Amino acid sequence: MRIPRIYINAELSENQTLTLPDTSFQHLCKVLRLKSDHPLRVFNGQGGQYHATLCDVEKRTANIAIGAFEALDNESAVKVTIGQTLSRGERMDYAIQKSVEAGVFAIQPLLSERCEVKLEDKRMEKRLAHWQQVAISAAEQSGRGLVPTVYPPIELTEWVENCNDMLKFTLHHHSAKPIKQFELPSQKQIALLIGPEGGLTENEVQHSEKQGFNPITLGPRVLRTETAPVVALSVIQTLWGDIY
Repeated sequence: MRIPRIYINAELSENQTLTLPDTSFQHLCKVLRLKSDHPLRVFNGQGGQYHATLCDVEKRTANIAIGAFEALDNESAVKVTIGQTLSRGERMDYAIQKSVEAGVFAIQPLLSERCEVKLEDKRMEKRLAHWQQVAISAAEQSGRGLVPTVYPPIELTEWVENCNDMLKFTLHHHSAKPIKQFELPSQKQIALLIGPEGGLTENEVQHSEKQGFNPITLGPRVLRTETAPVVALSVIQTLWGDIY
């Protein structure tokens, strides 16, 4: 029996009964057509998950009965924050989704000189809410107990100037230095700068270098902006994390 796993933005505790949020009700009861007594897994992004049971299913509402808490041990000891320059539409969604699946700690969308995405404040708020929902859905699917934060977009120069106490990398295919030549510091925190579809400018690469970012290559091929975080995280988790 397939046991759906859902995120609920609420405080959770054992032996608690909650009303399903509308979106979860639509998915579980209308799309999947689950009935009362169907088992669930529920989490709120604060670590771990709860065993639960769907109950009191009505035409427009349903409840869940929260059962035992289950601790999860699937968060990487390496905390990678990705500075992902904004890209268009589904490319940004893909980068966020796959980064969460690959174990990213946090995602900082960036604005750069060659960034082609221009959003007004109201549209930016909607996009940010959408990106955070992408991260939530990816955490649901991948079994994570924590949901990485997607921060509001800021200028690339501001971000690189404020990444402290981290091993810092810039993905730059002109660099000849591979990532495996570096050693992970004891705090196990990494900042990873990824450019837009048109790439970072030389000024941006040089500015990031002045702030301690090391230009690195992941191989002889040029990666798309949405592919780069997936490959980079896979390499980082293989070298220092929990992919083996």
